[in-house]
Amino acid sequence: MKRTARLLRRTALLAFAATMTLSTVAKSSDFSEPWKNADRALVIDAYEYNSIDWAQLATDKRIVGFINKASDGVPPPYFCSGDDTEVKLCKALWKRHAVTRELFQTRKVVAKALGLKWGAYHLARPGNPVEQANNFLDFAEPAPDDLLALDIEGNDPTQWMSLDDAEEFVRQVHRRIGRFPVLYVNGKTAQYIADNSYRYRLLSRLPLWYARYKSDIDVHFPMGNWQGYALWQFSAQANCGRLRCPYRVAGTPKDIDVNVAPTDAATLRAQWPFGGLIDVPPDYLASIPLPVSREAGLAGNFTITYASLAAPPTFEDMVAALGTRWTRFRDGFRMPVVKTVPRRPGFGIVQYVAWKRTDQRSPAQLDAAFAAADPLSTASTEIDRGLR
Repeated sequence: MKRTARLLRRTALLAFAATMTLSTVAKSSDFSEPWKNADRALVIDAYEYNSIDWAQLATDKRIVGFINKASDGVPPPYFCSGDDTEVKLCKALWKRHAVTRELFQTRKVVAKALGLKWGAYHLARPGNPVEQANNFLDFAEPAPDDLLALDIEGNDPTQWMSLDDAEEFVRQVHRRIGRFPVLYVNGKTAQYIADNSYRYRLLSRLPLWYARYKSDIDVHFPMGNWQGYALWQFSAQANCGRLRCPYRVAGTPKDIDVNVAPTDAATLRAQWPFGGLIDVPPDYLASIPLPVSREAGLAGNFTITYASLAAPPTFEDMVAALGTRWTRFRDGFRMPVVKTVPRRPGFGIVQYVAWKRTDQRSPAQLDAAFAAADPLSTASTEIDRGLR
């Protein structure tokens, strides 16, 4: 009986996973210049300084969607204070914020009038992730069919939002609107998240907006975690110039970002705005009621609130975590690899230390240093430091 129940449960989870991966499984041909396939849908993403000729843009029937930059980090301070310079800077930030938001809303109206799918992305910065998520949603005012994306430009937490904060950002978006954003990252950051999926249990399961300006990405793509991309940003200022460009969109400057989907236009429209998690059981984000005080319960005047609770790590997650830690532990005992180390028989740690302490490293001097090497003095003791 138990075996039958386990089999039914496993079948149900596999069926659920199959339905969740419809937007992420790509064919092998979609990893090598898929934009040359006329059936593949394209998406434009822009920021406030990109000029757009909408009449010209509409002539390219492969363009299905338009994703515009929305918020950037935390919002500017509501009240301006300080000296004259600080006040002027504060007012300038507010003016830019207001103009950018007005342009965003105008572009949204025009894009939807032309029949394009609409999306917004948040440029993640260091700082409070919950406040940034609220800033993003308040700025974008997303409709149910608007795509949302979290843009993490790199894995340096001093310049961009840390991946741990990004997890909380994603949770806050889900708390407020009941769906998840798409994750925009470059190849290096995507691979890091995939290698540490046991730690980033939300980021590793978001639909992937992959940024890599190569013709072929099959050997670079983190297939162990994602089975495909939702969008691939293949053309940008980095690889598009006056003489050469992977794809030019009418009515846009040469530095415009162009993305390809692994599907045709009709399929991409059906999948838009994504918003779900990939390859996860339905109880991945369980909700549990928070405790209520006895006084409030007796009074009968209270509201039950729920907290998100991630499922415990799977066996595969624990194996991956232990494997990563074991590799670091093992590498800590390895002798540093130095190409100029003398290749001699019996060259061990004692000889290595003697070799490192020898300034002039002629063969005769090395022989003398090795002969005089004391195995007991190779440890980093206070006496040894004094002798050196």
